[in-house]
Amino acid sequence: MPTLIDNRPPEPETRTAVSAAARARGKGDAKGGLYKPREQIYPKLVHGKWRNVKWALLIITLGIYYITPWIRWHRPDGFPQQAALVDFTGRRFYFFDIQLWPQEVYIFTGLLVMSALALFLVTALFGRLWCGYACPQTVWTDLYIVVERLFEGDRNARMRLDAAPLSFDKVWRKTGKHLTWLAIAFGTGGAWIFYFHDAPTLLRTFWTGDAPVTAYVSCGLLTCTTYIFAGWMREQVCTYMCPWPRIQGAMLDHHSLQVTYLGYRGEPRGPHKKGQSWEGRGDCVDCRQCVVVCPMGIDIRDGAQLECINCGLCVDACDDIMTKMGRPTGLIAYDSEAAVSHRGSGCKPRYKPVRSRTIYYALALGIVGGLTLWSLIARPDADLHVIRDRNPVFVRMHDGAVRDGYTLKIGNRTFVEQRFDVAFEGVPGARLSHPGAQGEHVSIVVPADQVVPLRVFVTTPPNAELDASVPARFIIRSGDVQAEAKTVFLSGAANPQ
Repeated sequence: MPTLIDNRPPEPETRTAVSAAARARGKGDAKGGLYKPREQIYPKLVHGKWRNVKWALLIITLGIYYITPWIRWHRPDGFPQQAALVDFTGRRFYFFDIQLWPQEVYIFTGLLVMSALALFLVTALFGRLWCGYACPQTVWTDLYIVVERLFEGDRNARMRLDAAPLSFDKVWRKTGKHLTWLAIAFGTGGAWIFYFHDAPTLLRTFWTGDAPVTAYVSCGLLTCTTYIFAGWMREQVCTYMCPWPRIQGAMLDHHSLQVTYLGYRGEPRGPHKKGQSWEGRGDCVDCRQCVVVCPMGIDIRDGAQLECINCGLCVDACDDIMTKMGRPTGLIAYDSEAAVSHRGSGCKPRYKPVRSRTIYYALALGIVGGLTLWSLIARPDADLHVIRDRNPVFVRMHDGAVRDGYTLKIGNRTFVEQRFDVAFEGVPGARLSHPGAQGEHVSIVVPADQVVPLRVFVTTPPNAELDASVPARFIIRSGDVQAEAKTVFLSGAANPQ
């Protein structure tokens, strides 16, 4: 097969500085490589409205993540005093005044479904705002780039440093950067494990070697993934690993707001010198500032792209250039394809936030949110499950009475001890008893936040006329706290002796 030779002239310096080895690998890509070799991206610092929004969200989201495990919340003695805690040992989830048991997994399911629907709705309306502003990969990558600029300087300085030969200045800057990255990654993993153990206790036992093995493993894994994903892979995580860029295509349409280049206004593009006329040309001066500030390394002027995370940094860069050139801002802006099409044809732009897909998403979100909230509010403070004896199914007494045995699982979901009175309904004249107890009154003390089994018997009057299977129910009461559970009473009427 003949060798393909690229005789095109080299492009001017863009967003990357590619080594000779990388260029050689790039030529080999035409021979059947699966992926194009990664080219290092050096995003330039930009100032503007959307960059400020990203700074604010970075501080807020990281603050919530790192501070939440340390918030204390008063609960009775013997219970965790941490506001947010996933207690696998005690099989409970605590979030301020809310306590969830394992069998309430449907509430977690509702929250996950709500999160997905909210993401669908936001994407249909405003594009990939989650990816550009709140995704953990974006937030930690932004933080890592801040550290990178602190040690190595902005775009041009970093490019020169990477191209420079090995020296003491290069070594200490690179070493300082990577050590700081590792410290941030370790802090990320350390903060994560505090959500699953009491934070002050774990902080002490972690350094003495007395913490659970899972804490060390989890911290190590999250430290490695944060360091690799935010420090080394960056845009590759969004492009190749994350499924959302592919899924979002089903959520977007011509009315979704996205970072958009107004081609009708910017073309034909080209350099512009002071004093030249703007007649017969577009506003884009081909300065490529929108490219050099992009953390994904793409050119937004090429149209909507899978790699674009809608972070808005190219908007700030372009607005800055337009202001300096004395031209209107908004050449790159959050806009919809439908609005751009109307504006380009001289018509008034039309925005349509209320449309079939946004209505569906909003309705689904409202329904699931309402059901989840109702499930949370209507949760009982007591829980009762009934297990019938299966061997023997029933016992016929010497006087003709029939006795069934049951095991009650009584759960106290409050933070205080409760004494529950047990009642049985459904069989006329039936007597409820508890092995070893005196009298017919059955009660039991259940400690706070515990489940206690109780063995009971139900005995009918002698020679009572009953169906073979009688619907019945158990009821437990403790003041205003009540719970009930349905069961059946088997009388053996179909099998007389």
